[in-house]
Amino acid sequence: MMIATPSKLLAALVATAALSGCYVVPLQPGPIPAGPTAVVPAGPPQPLSFMARLYPANDLASGYGMVGAVVTNDLNGRGHFSTAIGGESFTGEATRLAGSPREGVANGAGNRGGYINCRYTMNSPTLGTGTCRLSNGASFTMHVGS
Repeated sequence: MMIATPSKLLAALVATAALSGCYVVPLQPGPIPAGPTAVVPAGPPQPLSFMARLYPANDLASGYGMVGAVVTNDLNGRGHFSTAIGGESFTGEATRLAGSPREGVANGAGNRGGYINCRYTMNSPTLGTGTCRLSNGASFTMHVGS
């Protein structure tokens, strides 16, 4: 019978531990880590375009009936509009009154020498009411938005 010395015993334990180690192989690859995400800064607010309706408010305007217009709000206190009334095309600009976040005026020139003047009050960036008057005296009540 052989007696084990402490150094032989230690060598046997180290060899046993080294031979008994196991290696685990995954059956499916793990998730691929996501790369860095790009953060795109928000741009400036984009202009809003919407419809306005002009309803006759006097006898001169009743011959035109209800008239549609397109309004573009640049969200900076200004805007542009266009309409056609009685065969004349009008284009112009709208601005808010100084010191008022809601009230404004709009003026437009026609392609036949006429003009239109409007006053309005906005309840939101796309909803409001007002009045418009043509250079020939026709008056309209204006509803902005839907």
